[in-house]
Amino acid sequence: MTSTQTDFRELTGTYTIDPAHSRFGFVARHAMVTKVRGGFNEFEGTTHIDGDDPSKSDVNITLQVKSVDTRNEQRDGHLRTNDFFDVETYPTITFRSTSIEHDGGNDFQVTGDLTIKDVTKSVTIPLEFQGSAKDPFGNDRIGFEGSLPVVRSEYNIAFNAALETGGVLVSDKVTLEFEISAIKNA
Repeated sequence: MTSTQTDFRELTGTYTIDPAHSRFGFVARHAMVTKVRGGFNEFEGTTHIDGDDPSKSDVNITLQVKSVDTRNEQRDGHLRTNDFFDVETYPTITFRSTSIEHDGGNDFQVTGDLTIKDVTKSVTIPLEFQGSAKDPFGNDRIGFEGSLPVVRSEYNIAFNAALETGGVLVSDKVTLEFEISAIKNA
């Protein structure tokens, strides 16, 4: 086996996402001139990996919308309102996988149901396996990274404001970003 190939059979098991070493973020264009980055500070999730047959693997993730963080308290407060996420009515964003395909090498296509504001759509997230390691505390860790563009208005997040110079305040296309570190359950 070359250094770029992984024997996924060795990774079979159930893993819990480590919130201290993972990130679920997003990037949106603001005022047509720059990007604003944010994320969710509170989340939980598990994945079961079947190394013999990756198609039998699964992923389940829940993000707490109230934990949205763009490093600007006023903007975060606005994101929590009905203009955007309506955290009082829809406190979570969820993803539940429905199929996983191993493209060969370290690439996977994870298809599942993404639910935002009570709208569920099937999406396919390309994820790249970043590796596995035993950490200093004896935990077996795995890592994945990926991103997915979504159209926020398709999830009933349609707030916007026209700009005097043309265009809009917030892009309809938002890129979701995933950096996942998960620890194998005992």
